[in-house]
Amino acid sequence: MKCPLCENLDDKVIESRQNISGTSIRRRRECSSCGYRFTSYEKVEEIPLMVVKKDNTRQPFDLKKLERGIQRAVEKRPISQMMVDSMLHGIEDEANLKGKSSHEINSIELGEMVMTQLFEMDKVAYVRFASVYRHFENVEEFVKIIDTLKG
Repeated sequence: MKCPLCENLDDKVIESRQNISGTSIRRRRECSSCGYRFTSYEKVEEIPLMVVKKDNTRQPFDLKKLERGIQRAVEKRPISQMMVDSMLHGIEDEANLKGKSSHEINSIELGEMVMTQLFEMDKVAYVRFASVYRHFENVEEFVKIIDTLKG
């Protein structure tokens, strides 16, 4: 690390301390040339998870956007906010695992994760989400998905 006073590259670490959340390390350093003491910080550089849309554009994974879609689907249903939060965190964890190597996840995979969770939680919310996600255009598509729920 370059000394801010004399710009020498030779220093020694006097003290290292991790912050409370464990996301960064604070280091006190001393320049070997001039004796000046200074502080440096280290933190992990995280690459954000990107969502690959159907048109191959990419955008950052946004948990709030996902939550808005789920909230619309569960509106006026007997589903607590705690259940929604639990579902969101489960989906976020699964998405991060699937996109671990490439830092990308396909929007179709993400939608299927939501539909799987909603199917287990509430069938009406599932149909609502599916109708938007799969772009239902007529009543027959609703009837078809409801028939699969009955069968």
